[in-house]
Amino acid sequence: VGQITANSFMKREFGKKLIEVFFRNRAELSHVIDTSGAYIPGHGTPTVILVGRNRIPSPERTVRAVLGVRGEPSQPLVAAEGPVWRAIVEQVGRPGSESDWVSVENAVAASFVTHPWSVSGGGAGPLLDRLAVGTMPLEETISKPIGRAIRAGADEAYMRPLRKTYKPRADKRALRPLLLGDVVRDWHAEPDVAIWRPDANAVNEGRLGEELWPWRATLAARRTFQGDMADAGLEWWDYMQYTASAYSTPLSIAFAFVSTHNHFVLDRGGKVFNRSAPVIKLPEGADEDAHLELLGVLNSSTACFWLKQVSHDKGSQSGTGGFMHDEWERFYEFTGTKLQGFPLPATLPLKLGRSLDLSASELAASEPDAVAGRETPLRANLDQARRGSEAARGRMIALQEELDWTVYGLYGLLTPAEVDRVTLPASYEVPEVALGERAFEIALARRVAEGETTTVWFDRHAATPIVDIPGHWPDEYKTVVQARLDIIASRTKDLGLIERPECKRRWAAEAWEKKERAALRTWLLDRCESSELWYELRDGMKQPRSMTVNYLADRLSSDADFVSVAALYASDHLGMPDLPLAQVLTEVIADEHVPFLAALRYKDSGLRIRAQWEQAWADQREEDKDGVRRDIEPPNKYKTSDFLRFSYWANRGKLDVPKERFISYPDASPDGDPTLMLGWAGWDHKDQAQVLSQLIDARTKRDGWGTERIVPLLAGLREVMPWVKQWHGKPDAEWDDEVPAEVLEADYEALLRRHGVGEAQLEAWRPVKKPRGRKAAAPKKEPVEQVELGEE
Repeated sequence: VGQITANSFMKREFGKKLIEVFFRNRAELSHVIDTSGAYIPGHGTPTVILVGRNRIPSPERTVRAVLGVRGEPSQPLVAAEGPVWRAIVEQVGRPGSESDWVSVENAVAASFVTHPWSVSGGGAGPLLDRLAVGTMPLEETISKPIGRAIRAGADEAYMRPLRKTYKPRADKRALRPLLLGDVVRDWHAEPDVAIWRPDANAVNEGRLGEELWPWRATLAARRTFQGDMADAGLEWWDYMQYTASAYSTPLSIAFAFVSTHNHFVLDRGGKVFNRSAPVIKLPEGADEDAHLELLGVLNSSTACFWLKQVSHDKGSQSGTGGFMHDEWERFYEFTGTKLQGFPLPATLPLKLGRSLDLSASELAASEPDAVAGRETPLRANLDQARRGSEAARGRMIALQEELDWTVYGLYGLLTPAEVDRVTLPASYEVPEVALGERAFEIALARRVAEGETTTVWFDRHAATPIVDIPGHWPDEYKTVVQARLDIIASRTKDLGLIERPECKRRWAAEAWEKKERAALRTWLLDRCESSELWYELRDGMKQPRSMTVNYLADRLSSDADFVSVAALYASDHLGMPDLPLAQVLTEVIADEHVPFLAALRYKDSGLRIRAQWEQAWADQREEDKDGVRRDIEPPNKYKTSDFLRFSYWANRGKLDVPKERFISYPDASPDGDPTLMLGWAGWDHKDQAQVLSQLIDARTKRDGWGTERIVPLLAGLREVMPWVKQWHGKPDAEWDDEVPAEVLEADYEALLRRHGVGEAQLEAWRPVKKPRGRKAAAPKKEPVEQVELGEE
């Protein structure tokens, strides 16, 4: 019987029983054919062909193994004519044959009754065996287990923006940077999102319980092995799983769980670890050097080779079954179970590990967002930072090469004399090396030039392929690189398998221009969120203030730094150096606001889901009132298609967690101002209610609006009032010991009477759908004075 199947069982834990019980005792394999490199139209999952008989296996038999060497170089017009498929067909009957695509051997049956399998050809198996000689498994030097990530169960309910201007209801000291695997790259990790770390003190004293209250039904219903959270003896606000030992000491090594290459980083504390960034802990008392020397070997090309031999190949991560041109494009799942078997050499590369960790910090300090965090980002300091960034990156690339070639010697793949020839003496400073200039890249470029292979490596990494050693390097370094090239050419069965793109660090990074634009935009937005802008003293009280974009621009026009950064952003990233400040603000704020009213946020499908959430909140309020636990059905989650604009979805997500910077009030600006009316998302509910009352009053008295135009603002007031009553129902010293909820409720009822509308009418209000097609020419309005960016 033959079967083509996903190869995930070969290395993932669920396949252990299949291999070590079924294939050992019940089925006799005759052929194992690696087809992971073959092109299957519309199918991105790596596969293997198994052929066997339904009989007790004979211990003396051999298994015909077709081992993969290289995948399809390009997408064939006819899948069956692809070189990998053709090689399999032509070579499967010829044990001992080897081509650029597969190698064939009669393997001992014992190699296929032990989990995991490795079906890589071209010498990968023997090389894997050599790496185990004279080494110690990682698990004997660390504090097990590897992993220790939190499991929240409803992550989005806990996750919040990681920005200094974010103002939640709870004490921000309970927010921690959340480390995700996709930000663990090249010796550094910079979290871009935060997560609440719930404990009894934060919930009771820091108002975290109030912060998470809107998602209580969803959080309480999370399923555990014992039932829901209460059945498991957990509070509704708890994580489903929290491993305290991950945080018992500040130092940890975190790594990317799924990636094309190995990425490990030293974390010095203060973060929460997600499953996508598992943690390695060393025994208590281990110092930073102990972590750095381990980090060095884990980040080496040798470690990458070993991990890919024992880890699950996830293939394409596009979700479309798209063709992958090169082997290095494949994603792997690096699990703690596999990693703890990693063979450690007797000596670890401390000095190089320390140098690369330090260089990574220097590189991070030169990033545009780091510059913007330290000082006003202007062209001069950004250009200086760019030069520093390019230099630091060039040094890191060179240091990584020193590390990779040093580690080959630590595993006995090179003699001490050979190591001396392929590495610089410790007294020498490495030169800067650009992408495309590493020895393996020069060797690859030569093969491409000779027509021996094709690759997208250089294009994908914006690297220039070169076939000669760069002439600007010192002679000593040229000699070292030539020695590396000689070994790559002569050692195709071992070091040649590692010195290729599949195992070499990519150093992939966003373009500087893209990072600079994001940093400038963030700096401008942070300034726009200054709380002083959004409050004013009125009648002796600090009160919230809404503003149109034009008015906000007018307020900021006296800030010379702001005007300078806005001018730089407009000139260098919008290509419009004379753009008025208000129009710059319109551009940067465009995706950072969410409307105040549900009917302006959601489509009809989203409003139906919103109704479920409102019912859950009503039931929770009844629970809080009488103390009787109810069986509250968790509301459905939102989808992208439930929102009127993608930016609203991006700011809210499937649990509708507000992460936006601004509240928008569409069609609420004065008649003479065409720009959007904004509020600050850092306002609490009583502030939001006050602003709506102020807008209703201003539009009625100053602009003479009738009830029809006021109704959506009243509908917004109706939506916010339950929260005002819930959180602001006690005397407030800032309100002369009055109860804000009572004052605002009285104002709301008075407005309903004045405009002659009822709550049913407010609930039913929907915006008028605008007809599709070409927009009619807008009537000319009186021009609003705008500040030109060049003005002082």
